[in-house]
Amino acid sequence: MSGPRRLDDLLADLADRLRPVVGRERVGLDDLPGRRLAEDVAARLSMPPWDNSAMDGYALRAADLAADRDTVLPVVGSAAAGHPLAGPVPPGAAVRIFTGAPVPDGLDTVVIQENVSRDGDTLRIPPGAVRPGANLRRAGEDFTAGRTVLAAGTRLDPRHVALLASAGHDSAAAFERLRVAVFSTGDELVPPGTPPGPGRIADSNRPMVAALVRQVGCRVTDLGCLPDDPDRVRSALAGAARDHDVLVTSGGVSVGDADHVTATVAALGHLDSWKVAMKPGKPLALGRLDGGGGRTAYFLGLPGNPVSAFVTFCVIGRAVLARLGGAPADVFALPFRPARLADPIGRKPGRREFLRVVLEADGAAPPLARVPANQGSATLSTLCGSNALLDLPDGTARLD
Repeated sequence: MSGPRRLDDLLADLADRLRPVVGRERVGLDDLPGRRLAEDVAARLSMPPWDNSAMDGYALRAADLAADRDTVLPVVGSAAAGHPLAGPVPPGAAVRIFTGAPVPDGLDTVVIQENVSRDGDTLRIPPGAVRPGANLRRAGEDFTAGRTVLAAGTRLDPRHVALLASAGHDSAAAFERLRVAVFSTGDELVPPGTPPGPGRIADSNRPMVAALVRQVGCRVTDLGCLPDDPDRVRSALAGAARDHDVLVTSGGVSVGDADHVTATVAALGHLDSWKVAMKPGKPLALGRLDGGGGRTAYFLGLPGNPVSAFVTFCVIGRAVLARLGGAPADVFALPFRPARLADPIGRKPGRREFLRVVLEADGAAPPLARVPANQGSATLSTLCGSNALLDLPDGTARLD
């Protein structure tokens, strides 16, 4: 096998190779959060559908405002949200109006109620109280009918649900949720809450990975821990491949005598196994298994150390699942923001390194990054005490 792959090269390769594997379905607004759109959505309505008032006050014609003296206008009616004024407004008159109400035809300015005085049906407006065209929301200023308001691949949240409703939709075509089976591997693992016993440790990876997968919007099946037994590993993976789109494991993807997972995937389908030039992480596997009936299940094998599994999932695995579940290929572009180091960092060059850091809002920009001393790949307390990953490029021996 050749040397470790550069992370950027691997991400670019995955972006080029992977395609969505799930079907499409029509989904009501209540069930859309967390789903990805399967097609562009165009507005059926313009929003606002008509000019409307942004404030409580009085609608009038700017041409009726005097520049150097009070303007006195009769008030000839009232308009409220859901209760537009019927009929035309004569020249030289004003209308009482409330926020959200349609502005009557011919009127083009709203003066807020705090800036005027009213005596019966007579309105007095001091000079300079309002500029022409003020306090109006123009028809279509948010979006117009026929315009694309959401692009295919968008992962929807409550903001998008509101936009869809405003644009005249009560449902949308979405990708089905990716069905993901999650395993951990190793005879040394016991379920959380079980006394470990000699030589055993609690299985922290499986609940962590399951939670990470759910954050991507997938349907998760927790299929427990795979023992270090090749026959049982083969049976479990083959069974899961029949009714899941992706199988995710942690551990068993290295080169140890008890690492049976990758060999099993290769026997049941196809396996790409890499050493990635990143720390923590390094061993990573992606493959495909024959699920029977002409269907294929993807396989994602994460490292066994918990921090390595977490970082590898965040940097690579999350994008893999999102792409298979309908995200556009640009999901493989890592999001970055600049930071300042609180203290210099010395390191051994050769691998791209992701350090757990604490970003502090000290009032300056960019934010200050403090690097905890213990960066061990099994140290969960440092992971939980951090709020960001610091991306250090390879070839860098010292950063100040």
